[in-house]
Amino acid sequence: MQADVVVLGAGMIGVSTALQLQRRGRQVALIDRRAPGEETSFGNAGLIQREAVEPYPFPHDSRMIFKVMRKGGIDVNYHPLALPTLASPLAQYWWWSSPSRYARVAREYSRLIEHCLIEHESLIRESDTEVLVRRTGWRTAFRTPAAMAQGLAYAERLEQEYGVEHAVVDGAELGRLEPGLNHPMAGAVHWTQPWSVRDPGALVAGYAELFRRQGGHFASADATTLSRQANGWRVITREGVIDAEQAVIALGPWSDTLTRRLGYRLPLFVKRGYHRHYAMKQPLSMAMLDAENGIMLAPMNRGLRITTGAEFARLDARATPLQSGRAEVAARQILDLGEAVETSPWLGARPCTSDMKPIIGPAPKHPGLWFHFGHAHQGFTLGPASGRLLAEMICGERPYIDPAPYAATRF
Repeated sequence: MQADVVVLGAGMIGVSTALQLQRRGRQVALIDRRAPGEETSFGNAGLIQREAVEPYPFPHDSRMIFKVMRKGGIDVNYHPLALPTLASPLAQYWWWSSPSRYARVAREYSRLIEHCLIEHESLIRESDTEVLVRRTGWRTAFRTPAAMAQGLAYAERLEQEYGVEHAVVDGAELGRLEPGLNHPMAGAVHWTQPWSVRDPGALVAGYAELFRRQGGHFASADATTLSRQANGWRVITREGVIDAEQAVIALGPWSDTLTRRLGYRLPLFVKRGYHRHYAMKQPLSMAMLDAENGIMLAPMNRGLRITTGAEFARLDARATPLQSGRAEVAARQILDLGEAVETSPWLGARPCTSDMKPIIGPAPKHPGLWFHFGHAHQGFTLGPASGRLLAEMICGERPYIDPAPYAATRF
């Protein structure tokens, strides 16, 4: 088969890239070893986070660092044996998280986030996946007045600096809005702009089906079969060979494996995460973050999905769902949870860069090869907006935002 572009990876980033290229008249082949939306994009809180204008920095507070070191919270865990290989990217992550550098990172990061809703909107409409989407926002809930005061100050700053909208919900009102809460809360910040999705994997699959209906080709293949040819790139699939003039690496946490084979040493690492679904007699009306514990409680078609924070480990290390167990205990303190739906928690990995910004643009040493990965916690949110930027670059159009902050050459 001959294509204009072959996109490696069928998560939200890869599928969105394929659709944006297809919109511009390109013949696209989409490649993955599994069906679309069954890897990293499957296991998130299902939020399209317009408010997420600032990425998660490495803590510079000594108390927080000590808490992480002693594994004193739910939000962060780590494998000690993985630390030697993670030392360099994590050191750079800490360096980029200093206040002066982080301010610049956040400004550049926010320029992509501000377009997330409008770019998802057209794909949701065209793919007939509106039934999965709720446009009611989500809440950050606080157990104590002190935490509530800090959260409100943060929300007010985001509104002043970025135009992010929010509403304040006091404890009594939150109890009325969420009768399933069995513990009094200090209140919540309601982020009113974001959307929630009741089955993230199904949304990606819906986008992929739109791609196929419009003439796109999906094939099962090992992305590591990618090889450079005289006139472009070749991938060997189960159906045969696909040749294309250009190739996009959008493999999420597996991007590092392929880019290293091609001679690149990018500061990439993964943050692993877990989720598990629970039955509930009184479902939450919208997703809610238990702020003091760093766990997201998201209503899904399968039940209440409880997601964890970050686990620093090797990508292929055995599952250690310590955080998931602690998250369940914390959730049961405020909610009447039923039984777990799955026998064990789901495990996935978020692809991260040391400066918290995705890598979007041409591969420096290989003409016709493009990088599109490193979106960390916001790949689900950013797929269509990020895919548009890369498609414009590939097709020689004027990019709708400056792509320089996301170039691989910054490293």
